[in-house]
Amino acid sequence: MPPAIRLAELPPAAMKALLEDDLEGAGAVAGVPLTDYFTTDEAKYLWRFRLAQLDRDPSHAPWTARAAVAEPEGVVVGHAGFHGAPDENGTVEIGYSVDPAHRRKGYARAMLAALLDRADADPSVKTVRATISPDNKASLATIAGQGFTHVGEQWDEEDGRELIYDRPAH
Repeated sequence: MPPAIRLAELPPAAMKALLEDDLEGAGAVAGVPLTDYFTTDEAKYLWRFRLAQLDRDPSHAPWTARAAVAEPEGVVVGHAGFHGAPDENGTVEIGYSVDPAHRRKGYARAMLAALLDRADADPSVKTVRATISPDNKASLATIAGQGFTHVGEQWDEEDGRELIYDRPAH
């Protein structure tokens, strides 16, 4: 049986605390115990990016920056969310990352399932998108069998070449 995941919001105050290496304060705001994985350089880049995004447009808040909590244990195993609110075509793009201490246990697929459930529950979402480096075999395997279709590719300034996969929302 795949693990169950609950997505807990990381409000701006939690992201700001993470940028200051204040795990205890960030966890108190988020309501879940966060780990050092949330204060890595890669994570801090994400929190800075999301804070700037929310400063520009607070309507993205319900869609971005969530801690992935394994239930019933209550252990935070990574983070997941969307790149933002649905665009003008009703497309949302997923993003997730599993803490290395918890990889290869089914959590990425569980995070994906939670994100798909969230997208499917919102009538404004028409398409769920995943953009993945062609070298990221783990993420390509995670979306396999989940209704995604390869629709093209793009160049990302940060990540380089990415394959684009779309899935209709249900």
